[in-house]
Amino acid sequence: MTDRLYYTDSFLQQFDAHVVRVDGETGAITLDRSAFYPTSGGQLFDTGWLDVTGASGIEMHLRVKDVAEDGCTGDVLHLVAEHVPALPTGAAVRGAIDAERRRDHMQQHSGQHVLSAAFERLYGFVTVSFHMGDESCTIDLATAKLSPKQIEAAECLANEIIAEDRGVEIRFATPQEARDMGVRKIPLAEREKLRLIDIQEFDLNACGGTHVRSTGQIGGLLLRKTEKVKQGVRVEFVCGLRAVRTARRDFQTLADAAALFSTHTGEVPQQVQKALDEIRAGQKAQHRLVEEVAELLAERLLGSAKDRSGHKLVVQFLPERDLGFVKMLAQKLTRAGKAVALLGCGGSQPSVVFAQTPGLPHDMGALMRQTVERLGTRGGGARDMSQGGVADAASAEQALCEAANEIG
Repeated sequence: MTDRLYYTDSFLQQFDAHVVRVDGETGAITLDRSAFYPTSGGQLFDTGWLDVTGASGIEMHLRVKDVAEDGCTGDVLHLVAEHVPALPTGAAVRGAIDAERRRDHMQQHSGQHVLSAAFERLYGFVTVSFHMGDESCTIDLATAKLSPKQIEAAECLANEIIAEDRGVEIRFATPQEARDMGVRKIPLAEREKLRLIDIQEFDLNACGGTHVRSTGQIGGLLLRKTEKVKQGVRVEFVCGLRAVRTARRDFQTLADAAALFSTHTGEVPQQVQKALDEIRAGQKAQHRLVEEVAELLAERLLGSAKDRSGHKLVVQFLPERDLGFVKMLAQKLTRAGKAVALLGCGGSQPSVVFAQTPGLPHDMGALMRQTVERLGTRGGGARDMSQGGVADAASAEQALCEAANEIG
């Protein structure tokens, strides 16, 4: 099993080791010891470099693009970006991890411990899962709901603990010793020894991840948003330099919005609401105008339509209108008196609509299915109203003509 150097020193950035084996198919290199962290426990893997001399005597500078854990042996597998030639067993290796990525992961993971402990101390909300992403991190809390006041209070407590720069120590204990010590969460898997992360007088939790030496190194914590999930409430957060970058990006977005509205950043919500209200009012006014146009057109079309066995038959193709207007027009036509309306529209979604006044003997749904079957498109509907798609304007006009012949 690989000796995991980060277990005792998360700040170790360079190390010496020896090759144990190389998987020719995957290119995974196993070393006898490593400071590289493999993806596990919600934390992302480290990246970096391995310097090694191959069997041919050629010195290689290999980029580590991924690090995984062998679930059977417990070894750490270093996956490199380049093709790996034969490496002799026992070959000396000099490893170097990406220090900036490691620092970011330490800030996020230690921040998660502080945040989870804050929610548990304040409200008894247990963290059931943790996920670290490239942009943000999340914890899932075992609670049905989370109020804005609770979110603010937990964020405030977490940042107080960070500002106090409390010590963070690595300890080892048996599972029973850990229970006696009051560890917040004991892993289900049986282990002879547990690695514990002890945040001075605030949190004690079993964890295999990389962590800061004191809470001040977390740098700050920012809660972003919450959402309901199957197992509770998911809380998104960022810590340290991520929090700074996120806050800067958020502020720039807000400043850009303020510039568009010619207002101050603090007044953006009111200006957005005002704009939305104006849009809704404009949409209502536009709908009323369109409805008036539909009523006038229906009146004109009915006035010029001929009687067919006790009802009016209106056949009309409207190339500049959309499906919504045509459906509205069909309703106006069939409600104004006994009428059958066979209508079509062009635009980006050419369509046909067949409708009749309730009580007339025709079946618009059956007529539509018959029509679209010939056209090779889709459509259908009820006895008194149906709609279907057509390929283009010419197909729509042809469909209306054929449907009119069926009506007689």
